[in-house]
Amino acid sequence: MNQYENGRNSGTGRSRARSTSYSGSGRSASAGRQTRTAAGSGRSSASSSRSASTRSTSGRTSAGSSTRRTTGSSARTSSSRSGSYYNETRRPSSGRHGGRRGGPDFGKIAIGGVILILAIFCVAFLMKKVTGSKTTSTEPETEITVPETELEKEVTVDGINITGMSREEAKAAILKDFPWGMKVTWQDQSYDVNDLMAEKVDSMLQEIYTGEPKESYTLDTTGLEDAAAKEAETVAGLWNKKAKNGSISEYDASSDKFLFKGAENGLAVDQDQLKADILAALSRKDFTATITATVNEVEPEFSEAVAREKYKTIGTFTTNTTSNQKRNTNIKLATKAINGIVLQPGEEFSFNNRVGERTEAKGYQAAAAYNNGEVVQEIGGGVCQVSSTMYNAVVKAGLKTTMRRSHTFEPSYVTPGTDATVSWGGPDYKFVNNSSAAIGIRASYYNQTCTVSIYGIPLLEEGVTHSLKSTKLSETDPPAPTYEEDPTLAPGVEKVKSNGSKGSKWETRLIVTKNGEVVSQDVDHSVTYKGHTPVILRNSTGTTAAGATTAADSSAASSSAESSGETTAAESHKASEAATTAASHTTAADKTTAAETTAAATTAASQQPASHPTAADSGNSSGNAPTAADSGNAPTIAPNPGV
Repeated sequence: MNQYENGRNSGTGRSRARSTSYSGSGRSASAGRQTRTAAGSGRSSASSSRSASTRSTSGRTSAGSSTRRTTGSSARTSSSRSGSYYNETRRPSSGRHGGRRGGPDFGKIAIGGVILILAIFCVAFLMKKVTGSKTTSTEPETEITVPETELEKEVTVDGINITGMSREEAKAAILKDFPWGMKVTWQDQSYDVNDLMAEKVDSMLQEIYTGEPKESYTLDTTGLEDAAAKEAETVAGLWNKKAKNGSISEYDASSDKFLFKGAENGLAVDQDQLKADILAALSRKDFTATITATVNEVEPEFSEAVAREKYKTIGTFTTNTTSNQKRNTNIKLATKAINGIVLQPGEEFSFNNRVGERTEAKGYQAAAAYNNGEVVQEIGGGVCQVSSTMYNAVVKAGLKTTMRRSHTFEPSYVTPGTDATVSWGGPDYKFVNNSSAAIGIRASYYNQTCTVSIYGIPLLEEGVTHSLKSTKLSETDPPAPTYEEDPTLAPGVEKVKSNGSKGSKWETRLIVTKNGEVVSQDVDHSVTYKGHTPVILRNSTGTTAAGATTAADSSAASSSAESSGETTAAESHKASEAATTAASHTTAADKTTAAETTAAATTAASQQPASHPTAADSGNSSGNAPTAADSGNAPTIAPNPGV
């Protein structure tokens, strides 16, 4: 027993467990003899290994044994090793206990190994987790698609057996027997009709391959009315041709007449018939049908002969100019530039674009004009009278004004509120031909009168007229006077060089009448004009210049020079009632007139007998000469009274 105990003390925890199990099993003596015999002989056998394994198992199942901490797997995997171990533990030792040599501590080695394995497992697990998260964030998941199974059930589509085919194979088989190639033709033109059956085929295959299919199917060609109508509309957009009415085509300066062009027939695709033909081809499943479109000729509303009868002067307006020859030269050049222009339906007229820049090379001369509120001499001064005259003619014709701006100061040749200022690089006057036929523009200057007429087929109903009525709403006091030094005046004496004028605000209404009765009189626009600054002469030096011109003479000369071009509002108000020889306006930036002209004065001036060629077209069947009736209007761009 001492030797057995010595061997137990020198072994590992597992050797102690095994020794204990042996003693508890009732077979310890025999086992001890076998072990000691093996130890004494120094060799181990297979039988001793099996015996050690058996005893180890027996010891593992003993009640109260401390070896239950050892797992069955470790006991089984180390049975052979255990037998050898026990042989070694019983060899003679040189140690203190019984003189036997001690073996290695396998218990500690086993524990260390387990800890190392766990550590390696934890590190591997963490690395796998980190690597997995990176892969998820950087690499897109690959979608695994399962190939569509072939159709097992026997199914036919219009006699085509698609059993055993995939969806794509079935579609190819159907389109092989029912290809799409429908066309619409006319003369040498052709149009490929869009595939109207594509969605129908896809829808049918979706039903077959995603549900419980029927045994037989047929292509559905119903419900395509809207699609067929759209195709017919597309064809019409390609081949339709609008009929042209007889109308004026150009102006012949030698005869002073507009030339007429013959009418042209149009073309129109019969869309209803084409739609019906497309649906019929679909119904009989003739998807490669070639359909001949029905295209009919469309006659114009009126021929050239009828056009000659319909054309007349539909709007005209005349204004009076001054005796300033330079200014009248500018007006004459501007009217010549726009005379004979033909505008097609929808075409827009621009005064600046048509007249162009007013330069000396073109013959324009320096004339009085307003620039930033001052009377100056500018090349082309006075052409604003032409644009304002045109504006009124356009209004009376019923055409649509698209751009217009009032002057800074009240005009003298038209009622305030009915003017249209122009300036190269600045304000412009524009209108559009909103009629169904071409129109012609006639413009002329003769004997201090400017006339603009519109020649065309009437836009307004018979008996309907357009005109403007401008009403002064209020006045403002003239600006504070400015002073000029005049050494001819006695010290302390002041003389009025110009009285200036009040500012004013006007409201302009479009008056629409039918058979002489007012139908509407809506406000078209309002405008505020600035007043002119009074100018006062004085001598603040305290001395009088010898031999200088008197202040009265200077003032008279100034008034005379000013009246040749632009006049002040006060002077114009007095003069226009007598002879409407008021001064003109400007063509540069912010060119304006200074004088105030009442509506009565304008009307009186316009009623002067016309002793000059009229602006009516020589081919006008009505023979009406242009009148100077009060202005009319059309939609305008809001004026800018601050300029």
